[in-house]
Amino acid sequence: MQFQYKWIWTFTLIVFFSISAQETKAWPGKIVSSYKTPGNIATGLTFDGELLWVADRAAKKLYGLNPDNGKVKKELESPAYWPMGMTWDGEALWNVDVKGGLPLSENYHGVAYRIDPKNGEVLRTVKLSVSKAQGLAWDGRYLWVADDGLNVIEQVNANDGTTIKSFPSPTLNPNGMTFDGKYLWISDRYRDEIYMVSPRDGSVIQILEAPGHYTHGLAVANGHLWAADSEADKIFKLIKSDKDRYRRYNPKKVRVTHTHEATNFGPGMLTDLDIHLAIPTDRPNQDIEGEIDYSDGMTDKPEDHWGQKTAHYEQQNIEPGSRFKAQMTVDATLYEVRYFIDPANVGDLEDVPEDIRNRYLANNEKYQFDHPIITRALETALQGETNPYWMARRLFNYLIDHMYYEMVGGWNTAPAVLERGNGSCSEYTFTYIAMCRAAGIPARYVGSVVIRGDDSSMDDVFHRWAEIYLPGYGWIPVDASRGDKKLLRDQAGSFGYLANRFVITTQSGGGSETMEWTYNSNAFWKTEPKTYVVTDHYADWKPVSE
Repeated sequence: MQFQYKWIWTFTLIVFFSISAQETKAWPGKIVSSYKTPGNIATGLTFDGELLWVADRAAKKLYGLNPDNGKVKKELESPAYWPMGMTWDGEALWNVDVKGGLPLSENYHGVAYRIDPKNGEVLRTVKLSVSKAQGLAWDGRYLWVADDGLNVIEQVNANDGTTIKSFPSPTLNPNGMTFDGKYLWISDRYRDEIYMVSPRDGSVIQILEAPGHYTHGLAVANGHLWAADSEADKIFKLIKSDKDRYRRYNPKKVRVTHTHEATNFGPGMLTDLDIHLAIPTDRPNQDIEGEIDYSDGMTDKPEDHWGQKTAHYEQQNIEPGSRFKAQMTVDATLYEVRYFIDPANVGDLEDVPEDIRNRYLANNEKYQFDHPIITRALETALQGETNPYWMARRLFNYLIDHMYYEMVGGWNTAPAVLERGNGSCSEYTFTYIAMCRAAGIPARYVGSVVIRGDDSSMDDVFHRWAEIYLPGYGWIPVDASRGDKKLLRDQAGSFGYLANRFVITTQSGGGSETMEWTYNSNAFWKTEPKTYVVTDHYADWKPVSE
C-alpha cells in the first residue's frame, strides 16, 4: 500500500511539472506583467533609461512612470493637443502630434516636438511630410515616423523634417513604433499584431501577437518589449526574444481520410497497379494521434532514399469497368506554428551539417540551378548578401516580384517556370528550391492535404511548399506562392509560419522511387494495349470533438 501511494504521488508530481512547464513556456510577445495606465487613452510610449514615459491623448499629458510598478513619478503637459507617438534621443523626449499642433477636426498633419523632460519646455518643433503621424522612434541619428494615412514608414532628419528614407508600412494601419538598436517594432491595432521590421527595407522578420486590441505605444526597456493599449488601459511588459525556435498554438483535432483510386475504363485489362499513400509523421505543426487506419489490400510500407514511408497497395488483373480504392485515415492534432528568427543569430552556411549539405544541395533535371536563367536571377536577387536568412528572403522577394500564381498544368523545370513568369504552388516551390540550392542554402519540399474553408470539407487540390535549413534554427517553412502578396506583413506570413489546416504527408527532395515528384500519393500501372485508366485522389476532413 505504501508503494502504491508513493507511485501515485510520483505520478502527480510528473503531471504537475509537465503542466507547469507548458504554462511557463515563453515566446516573443508573451505577457510578463501589466499595470494600469495613468490616463484613459494611452498613445505613445518610450523609455529614457530610468522612466517609462506614456502619452495620453484624452488627458493631453505625458507621464513618467516607474517601469517596475507603473507609479507616476513625473507629469508634463503635452506639447500640443493630440499627442501620439513618443521616443527618447538620449537627452530629450520627442512627441508627435497628429493634428499639426491644433485642436481642429480632420486637420491631419504631423508635427514632432522635442521636449525637455525636466519641465516640458518645447526645445524644437519639426514639421513632417506625413499626414497621420502615429508612431515615433529614434535610431541614434534620425527620427522614424509611422504614418497610417499614406501607410509609410519614414526616416526623418530631426532638425528640419527632411525625409531620408521611406518604405511601405507592414500593413495599412501602422500605430506604435520603437527601435531596439537593430530593428524597428511596429504595431497594428486592427490585426492585433506587433512586427519586427528591418530598417533597411521594411521587411517584416517576426510577427507577434499584440497584448490587447488597441496597442498603440511601443518601447524597449530592460531587455523587454513594452506596449501601451488604450482599450485595456494597460501597459504590458512582453517577452522580446526567447531561445525557443518556434511557438505552436491553437490546437485543432481532425480526422482526414485520404483516398487514391484507379478506374479501368477498358476495353483491356489493367494488369498491374501500384498505389503509394505517403504516411504522415509527427512534425511541429502536427501530432499524429494513435494508429493510422489503412484499407484492405496494403502489402507493405517501403521507404525511399529521402526517408519517406508509404503505404503500398498492389493489385493485378483489374477488369474493365472495375475500380480499386486505397484509403488511409489519420487522426491528428494540428497547430498554428510561428517561427521567431533573428537574422543576427543565424549561423554561416559553413555551419550546415555535412549530411544535410550532401542531400539537399544536389542538382537534377527538375531544378537545373546551373542554368543561365537561374544564375542570372541569383546574382540580381542576392546582390552580394551573405547572411543565410537575408539570402533566403531576397530569393523569396525575387520570386514574388517576378512571378504570379497560375495553374497552367504540368510541373515544368525551374528555369522554364522562371522564364515564363507564372506557375502553380509546386512550380513556385521547385523554382525557390533551385535558387536556394544554387546559393548554398539546403532546401527540400513538403506536401500536404488541406482544410478548404470549413473544418468538415473535401480537398482535391492539395498544397506544396519549400523548407530551407538555416544554421542555428533548422528547417523553416517557406511558401513562395502564398507569400506572393502586396503587404509586407502578408509576405512575411508565409516565411516561417503555418496555419492549422495542413496535414503534411510528404517530405522529399524529389525523384523518389515511390512518389517520384508528386506528393500525398502516387500510382504506377501496366495495361493491355488500348486500355484507358483514370486515377483520382482526394481527402475528406472531419473535425474531432474532445
